Amino acid sequence: MHHWHNPNHPELTVLLREAKTIAIVGCSPKPDRPSHQIAAFLQSRGYDVIPVHPQAKTILGQNVYPSLAEIPVTVDIVNVFLRAASTPAVAEEAVRTGAGALWLQQDIISDEAYRIATGAGLTCIMDLCIAVMHRLLLR
Repeated sequence: MHHWHNPNHPELTVLLREAKTIAIVGCSPKPDRPSHQIAAFLQSRGYDVIPVHPQAKTILGQNVYPSLAEIPVTVDIVNVFLRAASTPAVAEEAVRTGAGALWLQQDIISDEAYRIATGAGLTCIMDLCIAVMHRLLLR
């Protein structure tokens, strides 16, 4: 798969339409943080949102997991709100847990995370906001 500079790529639409479960790595328990707001938006659109955070217990009424490895279901999209330097480890965990896609939020770019994800057959999106793309593509 590819890293798309073209946000209107049809595969993005298919990914967002077919995904059911989205893990949000770096999901803040604080309502004023973008990760929390985007988690709430995705939840309102019917996705099963699974927050991943080292300390929080529940976010938006959902159980929080300290890592992807501890989520008991297969995740369609791993959406990441972490510094680029932290994303290769998340990519490796996404691959190990059988996730379908790795999505790094706007301004997050990691060639290494991209290489790890795509090398294992995952779709990898970087430097795009999943909420913006949802609004754009699934109006």
